[in-house]
Amino acid sequence: MERKMSDKSCSISNELRLEGRFCDVIISVDGVEFKAHKLILSCCSNYFRTLFTNWDSTDKMVYHIPGISAEMLHLIINYAYTGTVPITEDNVESLLTAADQFNVMGIVSLCCEFLSSRLCFENCIGICRLTDYYYCPDLRAAACVYILHHFEEVSRVSEEFLDLSAEELAHIIEKDELNVRREEAVFEAVVRWIAHDPQNRRQHIACLLSKVRLALLQSDYFMNNIKAHEYVRDNASCKDIIISALSEIYDLNSSGQSSSVNANLLTRPRLPYAILFAIGGWSGGGATSAIETYDGRTDKWLNIPREQGSPVAYHGSAYLKGHVYVIGGFDGTDYFNVVKRFDPLQKTWQQVAPMHSRRCYVSVTVVHNSIYAMGGFDGYMRLNTAECYDPDTNQWTLITPMHEQRSDASATTLNGKVYICGGFDGDQCLSSAEVFNPTTNQWSLIAPMSSRRSGVGVMAYGNQVYAVGGFDGNSRLQSVEAYNPITNTWHAVPSMLNPRSNFGIEVMDGLLFVVGGFNGFSTIIATECYEEDTNEWYNAQSMGIPRSAVSCCVVPGLSNVMEYIARQHDHHSSSTDILFTRNSNSAPYSSQTARVYEPDSMDQPPAYEPAAAVWEQSPANITLNSPISSCMKPVA
Repeated sequence: MERKMSDKSCSISNELRLEGRFCDVIISVDGVEFKAHKLILSCCSNYFRTLFTNWDSTDKMVYHIPGISAEMLHLIINYAYTGTVPITEDNVESLLTAADQFNVMGIVSLCCEFLSSRLCFENCIGICRLTDYYYCPDLRAAACVYILHHFEEVSRVSEEFLDLSAEELAHIIEKDELNVRREEAVFEAVVRWIAHDPQNRRQHIACLLSKVRLALLQSDYFMNNIKAHEYVRDNASCKDIIISALSEIYDLNSSGQSSSVNANLLTRPRLPYAILFAIGGWSGGGATSAIETYDGRTDKWLNIPREQGSPVAYHGSAYLKGHVYVIGGFDGTDYFNVVKRFDPLQKTWQQVAPMHSRRCYVSVTVVHNSIYAMGGFDGYMRLNTAECYDPDTNQWTLITPMHEQRSDASATTLNGKVYICGGFDGDQCLSSAEVFNPTTNQWSLIAPMSSRRSGVGVMAYGNQVYAVGGFDGNSRLQSVEAYNPITNTWHAVPSMLNPRSNFGIEVMDGLLFVVGGFNGFSTIIATECYEEDTNEWYNAQSMGIPRSAVSCCVVPGLSNVMEYIARQHDHHSSSTDILFTRNSNSAPYSSQTARVYEPDSMDQPPAYEPAAAVWEQSPANITLNSPISSCMKPVA
């Protein structure tokens, strides 16, 4: 229980404490005395409430508290009076330990938020281990998701990864939620882990190999890099795994499917971390409300039923803070300034503040937690105006107009700046492009593209801005070019497999996707993707509905991802929680039984006579294998 007081009450109470007025308790730590009020401390912490009420004499004035530094107690007492506490890289571990010891859950929560905001490749495993000692379910969930989402990077650069036990590594890599583009990365992580201590770890290869989705690997890679690997070749227990994998690979290559895709870990695709949404568009002679979602792990689309959906085409879409926004557009009759947002967890739609202008053929992008909508056609004229939406205030604000009127252009964000390219000004298709700096609220013209492009797709990919396809005034284009912001130059990129304009475009799983569009004769369902590393385009699974004027966005980290992918709902359990082994002196962790101090259950104040069943579970100081953050100083 923590007290909630007005700012004025907090200020007055703190002034009285600092002046030493009406204080009825002195807390002594290491010879340092802190005057305070029992009522204020009791409201902040059940520990103090029990300390002051269970002691033999409620008139006792001075309490000597062991096991905490004067610095930490000062921060806790100050928090009790002000509701604020300075958390730094240097004090967060000690402060979390002290706050947990004294049951000041407000500080525990703030420490967890601080640690969560500093998760990185190097420290995420250590922070997850830290939650074994304190009840921090939100921090634990964030750390576990971070490990799974960034597994490839964590396994490459984290020293903590190399210190995992075999059981811990197996538990991580068996998860469907493990986010890897290719299964090769999982096997290579296993090899890297074993190579850190081969004498003691080679024996675990069979157990770990059984967690790798071997049948999803390219057959050449499987034969040359796994079957022939010395760790596998020298371990007899791997033989049955290899035979099973070869059988499944044969089935998949010959028939395109396995009889046990969902039941067999060797063949079951991982769950995607991100989902590609294709929203609305023009299909069958009119606007559509259709939504399809794409699973990059299985290369499959799923049609998402939408009750009472409003048809819309030539609109923009964006993902921001857990919501999908659908912005502006045209339904065949009306031009919209309407903005709707979709909650993919609740599957509900909500109308938010409208734009200042009606915008069909609008260009949309996200910068710094704001949505930018630029140009378009309002039913009367092509626009050079632009505006910015703040979801926290639910308001649109006009920004500096662009240099040119642009409808049917496309925009993206790179390094905190907005790039908009091409479009139609009412007379001609445009090759010009410009960049907007949100800090200065200024647009600047950049080098023009080599081709005029209306109905173009523009997307930041790698460190460049790609301009894909479009209409040059004569024909639909297959050509692609990329802009280097450092040199202010465009260069040619291999052409798409299909000419198209007015398509959806997004980057997901390290690939640049283009979806649907118009090829000059008809709307199309074809989807293709470009990989920068290979400099090639590849066919992907086509949508179920042919449409142009479609808009795409990527939605990451859905806890209900199974509702957006075309897979059977098999019976295996799905969880992002990671179980870490503990030494014999540590208490087992669970979200129900993690150590939370409950002083009301104790006969005497725990600072003096701690109940062994409680306090032996909590170490005085937690020392992680690495600092809390690679960007933070090591904690002493």
